[in-house]
Amino acid sequence: MTTFDSKYDMFPAGDVGVVEGEMNIPSRGVPSGENMEFNTLDEPIKETFMRDLRAVGNKFYHVLIPREKTSLLKEWDLWGPLLLCTLMATILQGSTERADNSNDGGPEFAEVFVLVWIGAAIVTANSKLLGGNISFFQSVCVLGYCLFPIALALVICRIILFTTQNSFLFFLRLVISMVGFVWATFAATKFLGDSQPEGKKGLAVYPICLFYFILSWLVVSHSNV
Repeated sequence: MTTFDSKYDMFPAGDVGVVEGEMNIPSRGVPSGENMEFNTLDEPIKETFMRDLRAVGNKFYHVLIPREKTSLLKEWDLWGPLLLCTLMATILQGSTERADNSNDGGPEFAEVFVLVWIGAAIVTANSKLLGGNISFFQSVCVLGYCLFPIALALVICRIILFTTQNSFLFFLRLVISMVGFVWATFAATKFLGDSQPEGKKGLAVYPICLFYFILSWLVVSHSNV
């Protein structure tokens, strides 16, 4: 009894001993070494920027060649849509040199910006009301990234405008804009088509076509240099 009591006399009543050391909890199925998940908080800013830039470029590639349907839905982001929207709004905005004299017919920066984001939100809301099984921001991400063909068409048409305009060049700009429209619509329906229930895909595709057609019409009607 004396030996037993002496063990507990080491810690008086209300006092707790300190346990020192390390506790390693093994995790099953988690790779070790270089294959472990990297903590982005310790990642340099340059590497973070380049990683995000590669992710945006990879999404643009899948829009140009829409083979794999879930590439834009796994890890959605709005960086690409923001870049495309800013580019298009900057190019399509009205001429500032004639802003004080008359209305040149070109949309302002804010008008294009609002048209793109509000239009994407309305198309997404329609998709959700029809029973779409993707999230709101996933749909906005796809619609925004699929603006890439229309943005390319806008840049090409902008270059054509630097030459003396005639009927042939207008027809050429029209063809380029329509190719961008068809390309964007095809890519968007490729990614979003399977998210709609059977029998309602047509109701979901029509607003997408209308959304991209309006933006394509702004491209072909743009005549300011």
